[in-house]
Amino acid sequence: MKAICSFSGGLDSILAVRIIQEQGIEVEAVHFNNGFGGCGERKGGQTPVEYRAKKLGVKLSFIDVGAELIGILRSPSFGFGKNMNPCMDCHLLFFRKCGEYMEKAGASFIVTGEVLGERPMSQRRWAIDQIDENSGLEGLILRPLCAKLMKPTIPEEKGWVDREKLYAISGRSRRPQMDLAAKFGIDFYPNAAGGCLLTEKEFSRKLKDLMEHKEGFNIEDVDFLKIGRHFRLSPHAKLILGRDEKENEALTKKVSGETWFITVEVPGPVAVVRGPLSKEDEELALHIISSYSNILPGEDMEVYRRTGPDGNPDTLTVKSVPKRDIQKHSI
Repeated sequence: MKAICSFSGGLDSILAVRIIQEQGIEVEAVHFNNGFGGCGERKGGQTPVEYRAKKLGVKLSFIDVGAELIGILRSPSFGFGKNMNPCMDCHLLFFRKCGEYMEKAGASFIVTGEVLGERPMSQRRWAIDQIDENSGLEGLILRPLCAKLMKPTIPEEKGWVDREKLYAISGRSRRPQMDLAAKFGIDFYPNAAGGCLLTEKEFSRKLKDLMEHKEGFNIEDVDFLKIGRHFRLSPHAKLILGRDEKENEALTKKVSGETWFITVEVPGPVAVVRGPLSKEDEELALHIISSYSNILPGEDMEVYRRTGPDGNPDTLTVKSVPKRDIQKHSI
């Protein structure tokens, strides 16, 4: 007997795997790369998600769904949450992919770490019922942490899983899960922090601006949203400023064919323009760069302008302006 687990690498999905393993069932984990919150930075040859799957002794596979999620963002069937998070549609996408993988892997059902009432949009009882019905997997999605609060699934009815060994956890507190982790001797789960960028106000604001000004945006455009301060220069062009040395370095590495700027002698941000740059746009970009550089308003400063990662620099001069003069362009 084998089950497939939709595995985020968080505490809930770790516990879901362990609960099913305790019943002698093989579990294989699937992690979805959606472009809006991932498996974490690779350290020591593996990501945090890979590390936790290894600690659980499960095979882990990755499925890229970023392009499909971008399509959903344009018109989600169930709408958005508080920000730009189409949680219901996103969950449906994940479960449909899990269903496809389940068939290929020869597994019998799907396991998830969802907890009734833990998420306001996608983990209400009505939402869970909708996901089960619309995914084509009704009865085959087992939620071990809250199973006793829901009607029995096919794995329970057929005796593949002992319902008495499942749980009745609900609500947003992590205390029951932490107590359960202690019972199982699990100490490698992450803190409750971070998650999907689509639930964050600042990121959602940047995404809305991108969607309004670039109909055919892609994962590369999304990746740029994760770095720096963003300013709208015109309907066709946007300026991105690094906020610190780490972001300056990240922006420099991401430059391909874009126009980008570096301050000369005066400490300041690396700046990258996404989109065609007119003379008026460039003048505004230089003023914005100057306002975030280490120079007093009204003083002249020099800026190198390059096109592409290896372009020869042109030297431009700009008079610094106060931040208040350019804040209306901030996204």
